[in-house]
Amino acid sequence: MSARTHSRPHPATTGGVDIRLPWWALALPALAFIALLVLILNPSDAHAASGDPAITHLVERAQQLLAR
Repeated sequence: MSARTHSRPHPATTGGVDIRLPWWALALPALAFIALLVLILNPSDAHAASGDPAITHLVERAQQLLAR
């Protein structure tokens, strides 16, 4: 006995895929990125970090440029 194959009533569309993300799927990574950027730009908040003077100078210079 052979089994029947069921065909779809409508063929699958090959057009654009319509995927919608919830608002938090974009907001949470952006918020995490901003929080890490603030920690990098304000080295006084990072108490455990003992940085190289060149890196500290570079971060201070970046902070001065962004403050303008």
